[in-house]
Amino acid sequence: MTTRNLDALFHPQAIALVGASNAPGSVGQVLSRNLLESGFAGPVLPVTLRAKAIRSAIAYASVGDLPLVPDLAVIATPAPTVPGLIAELGAKGCRAAVVITAGVNGPLRQAMLDAARPHLLRVMGPNCLGFISPPQGINASFAHLTPAPGGLALVSQSGAVAAAAIDWAQARGIGFSHILSIGDAADVDFGDLLDYLALDAQTHGILLYVESLTDARKFLTAGRIAARTKPVVVVKAGRGASGAKAAFSHTGALAGSDLAYDAAFRRAGMLRVGELRELFDAASALAAGLRVGGDRLAVLTNGGGAGVMAADALEARGGRLAELSPATLEALDAMSPANWSRGNPVDILGDARAHLYARSLEVLLGDAAADAILVMNCPTAVVDSTEAADAVVETLKAHRYHRPVLAAWLGQSAVAEGRRRLAAAGAPAYETPDEAVRAFMHLVDHRRNQAALMRTPAAEPDAPDRAAARAVVAQAQASGRRVLTDPEARALLRAYGVPTVESLEVETPEAAAEAARRFGRAVALKILSQDISHKSDVGGVALGLTDPESVAAEAQAMLDRVRAARPEARIQGFVVQPMIRRPHAQELLAGVAQDPTFGPLVAFGAGGIGVEVTPDRVVGLPPLDEVLAKDMVGRTRVSRLLAGYRDRAPANLDAVAAVLIALARLAVDTPEIAELDINPLLADVDGVLALDARISLRPEGEPPARTAIIPYPEGLSRVLEVGGEPLTLRPVRPQDGPLLAEMVEKSAPEDVRLRFRSGFRTLPPGWAERLSQIDYDREMALVAEDPGGAVVGVSRLACDPEGESGEFALMVRSDHQERGLGRVLLGAILDHAEARGLGSVWGDVARENKRMLEMARSFGFERRPAEEFERVRVVKTFSAPPPT
Repeated sequence: MTTRNLDALFHPQAIALVGASNAPGSVGQVLSRNLLESGFAGPVLPVTLRAKAIRSAIAYASVGDLPLVPDLAVIATPAPTVPGLIAELGAKGCRAAVVITAGVNGPLRQAMLDAARPHLLRVMGPNCLGFISPPQGINASFAHLTPAPGGLALVSQSGAVAAAAIDWAQARGIGFSHILSIGDAADVDFGDLLDYLALDAQTHGILLYVESLTDARKFLTAGRIAARTKPVVVVKAGRGASGAKAAFSHTGALAGSDLAYDAAFRRAGMLRVGELRELFDAASALAAGLRVGGDRLAVLTNGGGAGVMAADALEARGGRLAELSPATLEALDAMSPANWSRGNPVDILGDARAHLYARSLEVLLGDAAADAILVMNCPTAVVDSTEAADAVVETLKAHRYHRPVLAAWLGQSAVAEGRRRLAAAGAPAYETPDEAVRAFMHLVDHRRNQAALMRTPAAEPDAPDRAAARAVVAQAQASGRRVLTDPEARALLRAYGVPTVESLEVETPEAAAEAARRFGRAVALKILSQDISHKSDVGGVALGLTDPESVAAEAQAMLDRVRAARPEARIQGFVVQPMIRRPHAQELLAGVAQDPTFGPLVAFGAGGIGVEVTPDRVVGLPPLDEVLAKDMVGRTRVSRLLAGYRDRAPANLDAVAAVLIALARLAVDTPEIAELDINPLLADVDGVLALDARISLRPEGEPPARTAIIPYPEGLSRVLEVGGEPLTLRPVRPQDGPLLAEMVEKSAPEDVRLRFRSGFRTLPPGWAERLSQIDYDREMALVAEDPGGAVVGVSRLACDPEGESGEFALMVRSDHQERGLGRVLLGAILDHAEARGLGSVWGDVARENKRMLEMARSFGFERRPAEEFERVRVVKTFSAPPPT
């Protein structure tokens, strides 16, 4: 259940307050005051046994005594009474309730949900601050004030944080469309509210305060849809490492860590910030429409020290100072004082007049090397800071550039009016250089996250050897083992194309010596035991053995050491490997972990024996593609070493990315894997090589965690013949955007108009990406691909959040019509809808589109009135499956 009946929460016609009170200082009294005095246009119905009236409103003794049906009820009564009240309200026809009460836990919580379920009554809470919607005049909370109306929606798991945010925003003139404190989120959760707010016309930006998530896939699906339409900014509590557990591998220790939330927010296209002030600053800038094309910043200032502070803050946060063009520097030189900085930051000195600010800004706005401009002012007795602000404002009005301008007017009283005027003109104004740079980097990070938002990687053409991988896992499970041996681990990696070092497995010291003789060079010797994971900790690794005799002697000594250190360990023998000489290779860590919230994670970072001392790791959510994998690499410190330095050539990043992609596929294909750790993974100009790997399996019978993002549904692909032509019918891939655009370009204008209700001849910017980068959890698009690789037809399905119905769309390229392809595509998407369990599929068809209307009739669609007169709604209802 997601948005069902949430209209009763956001737009009620009548509200009941159960637990209303006149007792000063009580929660019931504050709720009564807020509800009755916030301007709600409908009736507010107090329910209490303790008073005849609440603030001059007639009170009712029970829910049954209410003279009309409330759409929304607010409950602030003792916890044991809540389930019964929910049952009464549901029976009366109420469709939503905000449960303020704390202590509705365990059996009481379940009883509350059981009481709501038969009536489809939605419950927000329990244990929450309440719900506020200033545009509707609703304050169903015990907050200390009612905020002003505005375009930001705040959803918070913490009532205290919500109350603090209200107070902080009030002092800064920030208004809200809605404030929702979800508390324990027994029913209505982040996913439900993101689905609703994504389509809410009053909401231009969404703010989230998150402590934990219970349904990662629901959150990410709803969040990705919301983030496509408006900025979503998140504060997540609990950045510390206390959530990481003792684990089998270095990678496994990442399970439950904050890095998983970072990866999820980034993949959902959301922007994560560190504190409440950042939350509002970032949301205000994004909601105002500021967007950047890159991370290059030009700085214009009247103070050299302020410019240095801005440059330092920019470098610390991963941004770059723009390299100004010679023409820009020449133009600035012609107008600036003799001692100006002659570079970026552009320091026009402390006595810079307002007109110099205007002319300098105009020059910088014309330089394409800068993705944004930061204008700063330090107050002096020579020049009025407000005049400088006015000059910036007038320049922005006169020159409509796409690059954003941010401002930092340093100080307090002398510059406050200038900051106000800049902000009113659409140039966010901050008090310090660090705040302004932080806001710029928020824009940069949001752009990067938006780029990753809807990437749903398709299957690669070089399919892994899944059968070999399954055989390895089955062998270990059949022998009752959860830990793969070194040879098994390498075999599993090789099945997915990860290069591994050559090795031989032997049982005795004498056989180890013979293996070394076969290699004919220095070797490494490792103990082989299914019970020992960290071999070096028990003296089970020896490197650089140069001859068979030393190998035999070391093997015997190793046996003695290991037996003394781990007498209970079962030892199968030894692994002999040639020593790898790659002096310029960088040691990396790559692996897989299972997160309790997000399921499988892919980890990457610096490797080697110091990995725990100097952690440098990131995680990503599978599936991955080259862009996402390289983004993971780029967010680590070790990436700077991989880029090359001094006599070291850059490492082969394509090979590194290929390993991460392979591990993501392995994690999805083999949910039995609990932890996988490659350390070290050597990377240099020649590629990568996995030297050591540890893999553990889930306990038998433990259900695997599902992926947070649905991978590419390969099973829906098939080859068929239509009109004598072989076609491949498959789900759309993210890289199909150009093919979809080409299909539209090659179609007749009338066909394009009928499909898109528009007269355009080519897809507008961004449309091809939106149509090809879909979330398979909520959408499906099946494309027909001809032998030349061109897309000649598409059928599409977009499901409602409840998963009960879906809207279909269909288009066949003009030169492929009249061959039966439309029927094939429509039939395929209907089969998919029925297999998903949808109750119905509908579409709005232009009245003049006789062929589409006739085809729909032949598939069993019924005609119904559409919202627009020139269109007809066709609806196909699927029969309910027989009871089991």
